[in-house]
Amino acid sequence: MEWFFTSFPMVSTIFTVLALVGLLVVYLYGPYWGVRRVPGPPTIPFLGHLPLMAKYGPGVFSILAKQYGPIFRFHMGRQPLIIVADPELCKEVGIKKFKDIPNRSIPSPIKSSPLHQKGLFFTRDSRWSAMRNTILSVYQPSHLASLVPTMQTYIDSATQNFHDEEDITFSNLSLKLATDVIGQAAFGVDFGLSKPQSSNTDSVRNLGENVEVSDFISQHIYSTTQLKMDLTGSFSIIIGLLLPTLQEPFRQILKRIPGTMDWKVDRTNRILSSKLDEIVSKRMQEKNRGSKDFLSQILSARESQQESKNVFSPDYISAVTYEHLLAGSATTAFTLSSVVYLVAGHPEVAKKLLAEIDGFGPHDLVPTAHDLQNKFPYLDQVIKEAMRFYIVSPLVARETSKEVEIGGYLLPKGTWVWLALGVLAKDPKNFPEPDKFKPERFDPNCEEEKRRHPYALIPFGIGPRSCIGQKFSLQEIKLSLIHLYRKYTFQHSPSMEKPLQLEYGIVLNFKHGVKLRVTMRT
Repeated sequence: MEWFFTSFPMVSTIFTVLALVGLLVVYLYGPYWGVRRVPGPPTIPFLGHLPLMAKYGPGVFSILAKQYGPIFRFHMGRQPLIIVADPELCKEVGIKKFKDIPNRSIPSPIKSSPLHQKGLFFTRDSRWSAMRNTILSVYQPSHLASLVPTMQTYIDSATQNFHDEEDITFSNLSLKLATDVIGQAAFGVDFGLSKPQSSNTDSVRNLGENVEVSDFISQHIYSTTQLKMDLTGSFSIIIGLLLPTLQEPFRQILKRIPGTMDWKVDRTNRILSSKLDEIVSKRMQEKNRGSKDFLSQILSARESQQESKNVFSPDYISAVTYEHLLAGSATTAFTLSSVVYLVAGHPEVAKKLLAEIDGFGPHDLVPTAHDLQNKFPYLDQVIKEAMRFYIVSPLVARETSKEVEIGGYLLPKGTWVWLALGVLAKDPKNFPEPDKFKPERFDPNCEEEKRRHPYALIPFGIGPRSCIGQKFSLQEIKLSLIHLYRKYTFQHSPSMEKPLQLEYGIVLNFKHGVKLRVTMRT
């Protein structure tokens, strides 16, 4: 008995250590336990499969799909993802069982950015449904058709000062153009980025006094590019990947330390939020704002519908309007650059595309929205193939709201289910010779097209959570390409690296830009 009391402190210490170790094991492997039956590669504690992503990039999911099948585990740090790499299973997740998997999981980069959480993309449940129903009313065909002249004006301005045999970074041009178009369509603001010889420092009255265009856009680009899905993001994002419960406490501390990436991101997001709130506040006070842009229409809906008023508080209006700027610029610019880059490397495609565009009519004849949808079938095929070749969102996030069976595996509530659109787009079962750029594979009369699963290519997502701006984006891309190819052709610049290097964030991006040589058509 005397030995017990003298040894009690040591025994207590041993039990405390064992308890802490046990809690750590439960914390690290708790999420894994619920999905342990789903196949996947061995994991590294804390890191999960992040080293595999660092080694192979986004292509890691194609590699793992070949090894483990159409549904497998991938651990983003501690957090297991159930990766779905089969079109029929994607249909099951996105459509058939949508009521059981209605929300997007919120990855570490978004958790570190409250500004990005309140848009339609990551809003959840009933608030998402109410927001979506209101926003859908904005995207009526008649409104999209009315935007054609605005889009054409910016496209004309952006491309009028090209010089013969000039080398340009086309991806920069496409981002400026897309930002100008969505700035006008979303805010009613003329950023003036794509105007020739613009200094990009002219103040814009809509943004308030002393607020410069270049500053606003640079903050927007910085905020977006820091949302990375690997170990190169801010320290709080890295902590979120490894130890999610510590992400927010670390973010709150680090954002107060000048010079840290978290401080820079927080400062940038506060500046953006302030500017957006200013735009919203000024527009709310306008008596006759009309319905010329997205923001005006949302505010009008808010004033006329009680449900919209409850859902669209000023901070959510700012977030969803900014979301349109992000979604309407980065993704559209990436796709436009992809098309021109790929066509530049395939002369036979360029020849056929130019013939279709020239055959439409005089070069000063601007296509209507109806023309864009019905009179450019080969252009449609080229765009689809470019979106397949460089799919802007290789992964689409979902989260189960209850226990649900997918692909023969019972997944618990709260499981992150991610659709691997990038794997589908390069699957030789649906796309023979997937590494070749072949627009004809999307010809409606092609046997390959007839045999293909209808959900093998879903670059805009699937089901009720798919991109609501799809038609807007395609309309802008088509108008831009028609205008460009009427006046110019493009070749790869000697300074363009081969192959193109990509950067993996919330959306895909070109690491060093797309550099092309312009040739004027005679």
